[in-house]
Amino acid sequence: MDIRRIQPRNWNSRAVVYGNTAYFSGIVADDKSGTMAEQTANILNKIDALLADVGSNKSRVLSAVVYLADMDRKDEMNESWIAWMDPDNPPARAAVGSELTPGTLVEIMITAAV
Repeated sequence: MDIRRIQPRNWNSRAVVYGNTAYFSGIVADDKSGTMAEQTANILNKIDALLADVGSNKSRVLSAVVYLADMDRKDEMNESWIAWMDPDNPPARAAVGSELTPGTLVEIMITAAV
């Protein structure tokens, strides 16, 4: 099987596809001035575009890890997540409190079927 690297950069690739599975790097918002919900929505829009790049979509997301700078604000992230995810195909998901780069409130990493 071939390995496809999507948007390779000096330190990582945005995604790596092997077989029928795509592994995505942690994705952060472009605009760090937004709220937790706004940053989450921005990230999920970016994930939609990356899923399309690998020939997949949000209904095929298998798992996600959501890193939060402040676990007390998890409900704000969940508002955007629930509005985005396919309710008929919810992925396995964990939310983890983590120290993130300055201004970053959320980082999301997913694995999806292609």
